[in-house]
This record gives sequence, C-alpha cells and structure tokens, in this order.
Amino acid sequence: MNTLLLILIGIPAIEIFVMIKIGQNIGALTTVSLIFLTAIVGIYFAKIEGLNTLRSGVYNLYKNKIPLFEIFSGASIALAALLLILPGFITDSLGFLLLIPFTRKIIIKSFITKKNISVKKAEEYIDGEIVDKDKDKNEL
Repeated sequence: MNTLLLILIGIPAIEIFVMIKIGQNIGALTTVSLIFLTAIVGIYFAKIEGLNTLRSGVYNLYKNKIPLFEIFSGASIALAALLLILPGFITDSLGFLLLIPFTRKIIIKSFITKKNISVKKAEEYIDGEIVDKDKDKNEL
C-alpha cells in the first residue's frame, strides 16, 4: 500500500518538476505543444506496433505455435500507449522505449527468463485410429 501511494505521488511530482525545468528552457507553449505531439505520435506508433504484433500472433497460431512473446508484446504495447497518454516527458520516454521493437524484445526476454516461464514445444503427431480386423469380422 505504501509503495503504491509513493508511486501515485512520486511520479506526477517528478513529471511536474521535469516539465517546469524544460519549460524554463524552451518556453511554456513549446513544452505543452511537445507533450501533445509526443502523445499523438506515440499513439500512432502504438497502433502500428499493435497491428504488427497481432499479425505475428495470428501467424504463430497458424503455424501451431504458442504466441507467448506476442502476448507479452501486446501487453507492453498497451502499457506504452498508457504511458504516452499520460502527460510528461519521463513517462513518454518509457513509453517510446516499450514501443521500439528492439528494446521491447530485450525487456520481454529478461522478464521471461527472470520469471522462469518456459514454453513446451508442441509435439508433432499424426492423429489416427486403431482398427482391429478380427473384431470387425466377428461383429458381422
């Protein structure tokens, strides 16, 4: 509970501090415009990356593979979109880091290995039926 309260108070306080410092250097109107611009551009790229991840997940399902990476990637893209909607430069930076496929792959790989999540590969088999010839003759 205390950690959540610290996060809810700490992140906005740091964001406001950073916005004030940047506003002092480049001006208030430019700072507000930059915040809106990063939100719009970030949401656009989140949409593109989300569609790419969805396409990759469907392709893996078609190949009969578990789309575990795509599930984590989709969740991280949703988190990135949320961070980009929130006003501030630090949350925007974290959001853009989650949107870049290279950094997202590194973050997800470290998360998967840290949590020891393993994926069993599907065994290839042929579905069939055993027919007993003697049993069929006796029934007739």
